[in-house]
Amino acid sequence: MATTEQTNFDAIVVGSGISGGWAAKELCEAGLKTVLLERGRKVEHIEDYPTATMDQWDLPNRGRYDPELIEREYPKQNRTGYTTAESHRHFFVKDSEHPYQETSRFDWMRGYHLGGRSITWGRQSYRLSDLDFEANLKQGIAVDWPVRYADIAPWYDHVERYIGVSGDRRGLPQLPDGQFLPPMDMNCVEEHFRASVESTWDNRWVTIGRTAHLTQPLSAAQPDHANPGNRGPCLYRNRCMRGCPYGGYFSSQSSTLPAAFATGNLSLVTDAIVHEVIYDDSSGRASGVRVIDQHTGETTEYRARVIFLCASAIASAGILLQSRSPRFPDGLGNDSGELGHNIMDHHLGVGARARVEGFEDKYYKGRRANGVYVPRFRNLGGDSDMPNFIRGYGYQGSASREDWTRAVAEMQVGGNLKDKLMEPGQWSMGIQGFGEILPQHRNYMSLDYDKLDRWGLPQVRFDTANFHDNEYEMRKDMASAAAEMLEAAGFKDVEEYDDGPNMGLGIHEMGTARMGRDPASSVLNGWNQIHACQNVFVTDGSFMTSAACQNPSLGYMAFTARAANYAAEQMKQGEL
Repeated sequence: MATTEQTNFDAIVVGSGISGGWAAKELCEAGLKTVLLERGRKVEHIEDYPTATMDQWDLPNRGRYDPELIEREYPKQNRTGYTTAESHRHFFVKDSEHPYQETSRFDWMRGYHLGGRSITWGRQSYRLSDLDFEANLKQGIAVDWPVRYADIAPWYDHVERYIGVSGDRRGLPQLPDGQFLPPMDMNCVEEHFRASVESTWDNRWVTIGRTAHLTQPLSAAQPDHANPGNRGPCLYRNRCMRGCPYGGYFSSQSSTLPAAFATGNLSLVTDAIVHEVIYDDSSGRASGVRVIDQHTGETTEYRARVIFLCASAIASAGILLQSRSPRFPDGLGNDSGELGHNIMDHHLGVGARARVEGFEDKYYKGRRANGVYVPRFRNLGGDSDMPNFIRGYGYQGSASREDWTRAVAEMQVGGNLKDKLMEPGQWSMGIQGFGEILPQHRNYMSLDYDKLDRWGLPQVRFDTANFHDNEYEMRKDMASAAAEMLEAAGFKDVEEYDDGPNMGLGIHEMGTARMGRDPASSVLNGWNQIHACQNVFVTDGSFMTSAACQNPSLGYMAFTARAANYAAEQMKQGEL
């Protein structure tokens, strides 16, 4: 454990990923002495990205993995098909060391180390709109969000200016524009696809993905913001999941943690498993957290005036469920009985692909770590409304040419094969849907005290975390609409696909400690505070009241920054 002898602080932050890094930065910059507790190992920026500059032939066995090893150590982490690649497997946990239980299948992808999944996230960065914040209330689904877009918009601005989000402004109410760096370029086939879609439909749009990659130096783009991580622009290597030594994309290591450390107010403790928030019945507040050293098993208590849980939607809910007391026998803040319930993700693995002809004389440069985005166009009112499902979906995809790996199909050898591989391969394009999952009380997790982990803590059990009729009806449309757009572009051999949904594969777990207006039906209020214990804030995906269909991480950052500044102000006023 990277230790500090001090155990009393103004603020505790649990988890160092996207939300935890932002909480630490904002609290430290507000002048609060803050300790950041990370359950995993320390990962230094650049130094601890061992494969970042390796080519495929530099990796053991050219990047191929031992299937027996994967089945033994990573059977659940491997369900995505890509998280256990040789080049970045070290950023995902071994299931053999960190087991969980499934009454209902849930693909829980985890990275236990400093920076968490901010090192390996997909970096797509989109705002929610009032269409999303108002949907539950208007449709009588679950509970109403206690905020609206106007409450969060300034914090989206704040975050985008700091992390650097490249994108194109399109003026769509369902996908609000932001503070963008210059967009990445589409290639010629994608430009053709956009022109075809937007000339065929007056309510479908194609834009380049909005992504947390610098397309120009951050200091030039945002001269009013500090850049303590010395980040440089994206070099289009598309090796992001290995860690970026240039800081081309946002991560805790490249951005928020250097800023927090620069204040002199941050202390870091790694290998520190937080398992309980300590509740003080006399004050009606939390007084600190209990921590187990993952190597020695030693227990330490850290004390603070405010606590931010940012450990991920499942892990933070697990900590709260373990935090039992006479006041909260079912877990801290669980007066409503909603803690651990309403698990959401995004459903994907459905769309269409096609072969493209007519662009054989054109190519592209670099390996752009981004694609095109088709914003939601269903259930926006009028003709867009669907009779068999509510809410909507977007698409992500790209066009490319086959690379040298097509050689496995070439019935040639010697010079003829070499000549063939000097020619660019066939163009193709595909788009995959990302659909909204409705919040359902019956989708929940619990703690299994009959199945303990190596530290004697109960394992998480996913009891029911399933898809339901609305998602299945939506998927039919996601496949057929994708195909009709590819066909409208004149592409050939259009093929729909649906690989089947599994909760968790979107790696966007949300909703286990949802926000709400009424303490009787929610865990958190509109400032991310536990209703009945207001010096505990939860700002990872736990707070999400509905999922929308956009990638959620930008929202986590905005809500975290907002909550941290609110907490600091409340402390100055003596309210916390």
